[in-house]
Amino acid sequence: MPRPSRKLELPHPGPVVGVDEAGRGPLAGPVVAAAVVLPEKGVPRGIDDSKKLTAIARAELHARLTKIALVGVGVASVEEIDRINIFWATMLAMTRAVEALGIAPGMVLIDGNAKPRWDHPCVTIVGGDALCLSIAAASVVAKHHRDQLMIAADAEHPGYGWASNKGYGCPTHREALNRLGPTPLHRRSFAPVAQALLPL
Repeated sequence: MPRPSRKLELPHPGPVVGVDEAGRGPLAGPVVAAAVVLPEKGVPRGIDDSKKLTAIARAELHARLTKIALVGVGVASVEEIDRINIFWATMLAMTRAVEALGIAPGMVLIDGNAKPRWDHPCVTIVGGDALCLSIAAASVVAKHHRDQLMIAADAEHPGYGWASNKGYGCPTHREALNRLGPTPLHRRSFAPVAQALLPL
């Protein structure tokens, strides 16, 4: 099966920034975006869509990418998700990730079909994390960063299984949500959480 390549980066002026997010679907926790500018040489092997990699592989690639690439991370909080909705919170996280790079991008390549309201030149690529190396790198960084946030949150709010489910609405998380009630990290604008808040 083909891996992401740099073919989609080549037609564009540099620096080319790959952007992806993690955490649009969970019931709890922030949404995280990453922006990555890969070096011309020395890119680690094995970079792929983060969903295809193990947690160990993502952690190893994250450690190497933060050493050899220019990396920016942006986070939109649960409060922001509930206030402006998950779509615009994702766009906000992407904007913060690109701003965190501290450079003017020549081109931003974004996974998906939507882009933030900004002045940066950009191209959206559906399935970009499986096609474009810099987007795949961003997916690894975003996923690893968010997973670490949720593992830490699990220690503060035990019982929901966030260390394993990372806040997604699996049966054990939903059962705990109904039994224990929502935490401050639950997205109250999401239906399962809102339903858990309703009086019996």
